[in-house]
Amino acid sequence: MHGTVREAQALAAQVRGACETDGVDVVLCPPFTALSTVAAALQGSSIGLGAQDLFWEAQGAFTGEVAPPMLRDAGCRFVIIGHSERRTLFGETDAAVQRKVQAALAHSLTPILCIGEMLAQRDADQTFDVLARQLEGGLAGRSAAEVQRLVLAYEPVWAIGTGRNATPAQAQEAHEFIRQQLAKRWGRDAAQAVRLQYGGSVTAANAAGLLAQPDVDGALVGGASLNADAFAAIVKAAETKAVTK
Repeated sequence: MHGTVREAQALAAQVRGACETDGVDVVLCPPFTALSTVAAALQGSSIGLGAQDLFWEAQGAFTGEVAPPMLRDAGCRFVIIGHSERRTLFGETDAAVQRKVQAALAHSLTPILCIGEMLAQRDADQTFDVLARQLEGGLAGRSAAEVQRLVLAYEPVWAIGTGRNATPAQAQEAHEFIRQQLAKRWGRDAAQAVRLQYGGSVTAANAAGLLAQPDVDGALVGGASLNADAFAAIVKAAETKAVTK
């Protein structure tokens, strides 16, 4: 929840100037109020547009919600679903996440599905149990073909907005487990097709180490995305991995 429409437009223009590349896919997810403006600012570029959330119905008496067709109309091709802040602050359940994933896919939006554990769960050695449950709950009923269309973001909740991020080894361990779970449930092809992003206090300083891990395909960037130079440095780290992979 950052920025006016004018501020979002200026930031999008800066990001476009610094981050447009054929080497990696870059997507911006501004607040709902700025979607159309940012779409115009990105027109003709390779940078995609996404929303931060959606509702699972296409229309109706759901005051305050935003429907998938509305996002498509604003220029979105991606949508973040199940972000840790939606889960912890607004009580979003795995069942709600599942309905949102289904709705996004039905309206040709690529879900960026977020999963991750709380600090108490990590300290209790429950990380894998939480990840398995959230995967199964959020993707219940989805086919292997649908799963292949997903982006999955592992965001350890204890590393969101705290300045404390998982080590590259911790990130790789979680991502490897997620990929194994995907293969077990939906097959190896689906597991390999899914992009796994790390999303916990990613910065210009730590991006290269995180992205060097074999199962870390990209980053879901939070606070650092509000600064075009910092964001560009993260994109550059991803571009370096793409070249050397």
